[in-house]
Amino acid sequence: MNKAIPLLQLQHVSIAPKKMQSRLLVNDVSFSIEAGKTTCVVGESGSGKSLTALSVMGLLSKQLQLTSGKILFNDGQFGEQDLTKLDETSLRIIRGAKIAMIFQEPMTSLNPVLTVGYQIGESLTAHLGLKGLLLSTKVASLLEMVGIPPSRANSYPDELSGGQRQRVMIAMSIACEPRLLIADEPTTALDVTVQAQILKLLDELKTRMNMGMLFITHDFGVVADIADNVVVMFRGKIVESGTKDEVLGNPQHPYTQALLACVPDVEGKKPLKPIDYAWLNEAKLNETDLTQDKAA
Repeated sequence: MNKAIPLLQLQHVSIAPKKMQSRLLVNDVSFSIEAGKTTCVVGESGSGKSLTALSVMGLLSKQLQLTSGKILFNDGQFGEQDLTKLDETSLRIIRGAKIAMIFQEPMTSLNPVLTVGYQIGESLTAHLGLKGLLLSTKVASLLEMVGIPPSRANSYPDELSGGQRQRVMIAMSIACEPRLLIADEPTTALDVTVQAQILKLLDELKTRMNMGMLFITHDFGVVADIADNVVVMFRGKIVESGTKDEVLGNPQHPYTQALLACVPDVEGKKPLKPIDYAWLNEAKLNETDLTQDKAA
């Protein structure tokens, strides 16, 4: 029996500044995502998580470039495509319709002078051609789906709470029922109660639409809640990957172990430990391939 082709495959992806191509910000990153599954990418700020996600969307800044690798996307309709080979026009057809992204900060991602209903409707008009009553009905349905009264379609972003703005971002991202959803730390600025609601909503939508989800976070509590597979990044490299149970239950790499040691103990019995980088000198990370891939 042949194994199903993954929804998304990153193969040896590297990213560097155009003026300094020897300085790799993302270094030889490879992993895959299946339909209906969530892969969490974890690591400290600056580890290359968001850059990796932006490379999938083709949204790297003009100062950066993909120096090597393939990003293969299988939408189930046109077969497998290498996103790195597509021109901007072709990428725009895929963005929003086939691959969507929830960006990190909704207040800066939403346009402050346009209503949230208009912003949700933009992709529906661009990709599906919806207008008039059909468009307003679909926008109302999406708002209801994410737990916001349809009457708020005429509200501006600054009239909504942080949790509501994040829900609007989710409604925008799922409007065209994408095959792959990228969520870049969508719960970082939210309180614990709202965070739990957002995570539950995303998991329900993933199941309902059979989406693959790439979830970027630095919170292992979130990983434990929603992940099927985990990728740990450090200084632009993957140092460990595997199923959630493998990585959380039996971490192999010193960096993964150090990250987990930072997670607070609910009962307060375990003292918090800051990350100790003493192992770096011994491991010589820059000279030795320390990738622990238990999923291979």
